[in-house]
Amino acid sequence: MSLSASQRPIQSLSVYRAEMLRVINGANLGDALSFADEVIEDDVYRLSPLAATSQLTVIASAQSPFEVAADSELGAPGAQVHLDSCLTLMSGDGQTTEILVLVEVDDQGDVTQVYALPLAPMLPQSDHVLVGVNRETAMQRFAQVACVSFTAGTLITMASGAQEPVENLKVGDRVLTRDDGPQEIRWIGHQTVRAVGAFAPIAIREGTLNNTRDLVVSPDFRLFIYQRRDRLGAGRAELLVRARHLVNGDTIKRLSGGFVDYYQMLFDNHQIIYAEGIAAESLLVDTRTSGVLPEELNDRLTQLIPGHRKTSHRELEVQEALLARPDAAEILRKSSTN
Repeated sequence: MSLSASQRPIQSLSVYRAEMLRVINGANLGDALSFADEVIEDDVYRLSPLAATSQLTVIASAQSPFEVAADSELGAPGAQVHLDSCLTLMSGDGQTTEILVLVEVDDQGDVTQVYALPLAPMLPQSDHVLVGVNRETAMQRFAQVACVSFTAGTLITMASGAQEPVENLKVGDRVLTRDDGPQEIRWIGHQTVRAVGAFAPIAIREGTLNNTRDLVVSPDFRLFIYQRRDRLGAGRAELLVRARHLVNGDTIKRLSGGFVDYYQMLFDNHQIIYAEGIAAESLLVDTRTSGVLPEELNDRLTQLIPGHRKTSHRELEVQEALLARPDAAEILRKSSTN
């Protein structure tokens, strides 16, 4: 199935230019990070003290290559970007960090730039040994970052009104949805990952958004808010807001460290369901997140993606700039109650 650029998800990635990460000891001494064919395990890399991430905005697809978006800070608009590999680096204290390597090419297929997308924070001037190179898992890891996920223990409202922990749900269970009533779960995903960087969950304290208990979700998770009064200035009553855009260091925090169990729920259509008493989205299948689905669902993707695109509620999403204030969560809470 072929989708136009306007139908494919646009993703902004915080990346380092490859020259910010160089080999300080090993076979490729002095060389910048490169793609899988050129890197050598056991080389030691150091992040420059001047390193800073920049935004590479791409039009994502189910398979590499992607396309550089017109408003990207990095790259040539329209150029192809290949998701080359997933590298595993180990620091001196034994902690591992995964980096996705993206390679931009010109019209002739020649490399113009290499980018490093770290999935966990990297400290400038810290040393990391390359211990793994994997071309097979890169797309799956890229997709996992975009998935909306509940954490273990989250209570989901069932069709009967009962509250069930997400980890107890199974395929065929009927969940209450906002728009389509009771709907059967078609697939449930589960991953255990290190709670760092792009995978560090967001904790929303009980009552912050009228939730009945603490709600802990993945960073890109979108919450549904119905404003009785447009206190935020969004120009509409119905809103979708990403959890990471609401972090204020007090009632909404990023939890970093240890491991986290993430669960995803898939329905025939993208749905708004209820978690800890408030409205939140289910997994949206698009050309990026389809990478997390098992092979047995591949035959259904041609039906799932169009159905989810029609019910994606993208027009309701609030941009980060409108939420860049410490009282954003309180404003949303008040706007939904009076």
